[in-house]
Amino acid sequence: MSGHNKWSTIKHRKGAQDAKRAKIFSRLSKNLIIAAQSGGSDPEMNATLKIAIDQARRENMPKDNIDRAIKRGSGEGAGEKIEEMIYEAYYPTQNENVALLILCATDNTNRTVGEIKSEIKKGGGKFVPSGSVSFQFEHVGHIIVQSANQEEIELAAIDAGALDVKHKDQEILIITEPNKMHVIQKKLEGDSLTLLSATLTYMPKQPIILSSEDQKKYEKFYEIIDDQDDVQKIYDNVE
Repeated sequence: MSGHNKWSTIKHRKGAQDAKRAKIFSRLSKNLIIAAQSGGSDPEMNATLKIAIDQARRENMPKDNIDRAIKRGSGEGAGEKIEEMIYEAYYPTQNENVALLILCATDNTNRTVGEIKSEIKKGGGKFVPSGSVSFQFEHVGHIIVQSANQEEIELAAIDAGALDVKHKDQEILIITEPNKMHVIQKKLEGDSLTLLSATLTYMPKQPIILSSEDQKKYEKFYEIIDDQDDVQKIYDNVE
């Protein structure tokens, strides 16, 4: 019996891992499609597409999948146009409301907004009109690199136009204006560093700290929203 249970556990774990990987690839594909739709299929002429390709490669997304998504976005492949939408919500806690920006990518906005509203209500949150939450965030680029020469990288990033640089162990977070992220990334590539990620994000202006009890409740709510098929990314103001 123990062998049977162990095998069941392994199968369940593998299934969960496969599902998670499929969801990651789905999100990456939509990023590639949207980038190609807006700026064309040449990554040298489309910085957003270049970033999306780099992200896909870091997740070991197969080249065929990447090429297929780019072709769809540029009009060469089959499929409906994918649109990006940002929905706003609050999640109430004992002391403060958690503010959320929910980035979705969909070929059917009416279906998606209905599903998002339903999931938010189911989880105990509140769907709010556009502008109710977004003012609490700043749209920026995040470049995370690893290097032993932190001071050198920091100076190089600031010289290249970074807004701010933060350190944690040997990792360095470089905060940029959205339209300068790719330029700064390119300027740093020749230095002694390992690029861990480069993404556009929404950074909270005043992060909040939740109690352990509220944190557990909020994590359950977050998972409910994150499991929705069209959700690409959730940004919140939790520290």
